[in-house]
Amino acid sequence: MEYLFPLGRLIFGGFFVNAAYNHFTNVGMMAGYSASKGVPAPKLAVVGSGLLLLAGGLGVILGFQVQWALLCLVLFLVPTSFIMHAYWKVTDPMARMGERGNFQKNMAPLGAVLMLYSLATPWAMSLGQCADAAAAAALR
Repeated sequence: MEYLFPLGRLIFGGFFVNAAYNHFTNVGMMAGYSASKGVPAPKLAVVGSGLLLLAGGLGVILGFQVQWALLCLVLFLVPTSFIMHAYWKVTDPMARMGERGNFQKNMAPLGAVLMLYSLATPWAMSLGQCADAAAAAALR
C-alpha cells in the first residue's frame, strides 16, 4: 500500500508533463486555437501554460515544492477551463458538447489538485522528504 501514493503521483503528474510536452511541440497549432478563443499573445500563452504544466507535473511526481507545483496547476486549470472551454458560449450543439467535455475534463484534475493541497507535506517517498531529512541531519 505504501507505493500506491507515489504511483498515483507518477500517473497524475505524468498527465500534466505529457500535456506540457504537447504544448511545446505543437505551439503553432495551439496558438492558433488560442487566438480563435481571443487569448492575447497566444504563442506566449501556450508556452507559459506549458511551463505551468511542466512545473506542476514534475512537482507532483517528485514531491518537491508541492504547494508551488499545485499552485501552477491551479493557475493553468482555472483560466484554461473558463477561457478555452466556455461551452456555455458555444451555439453549435456538437461544438458545445465537445467544449463541455473538455471543461469537465479540467474540473476533475482541479478537484484532485485541491484535495492534494490538504495533505501534509513532505509527501512520503519524495524529494521534499529527502530535503527535510538532509536539513534535519545537518542540524544535528
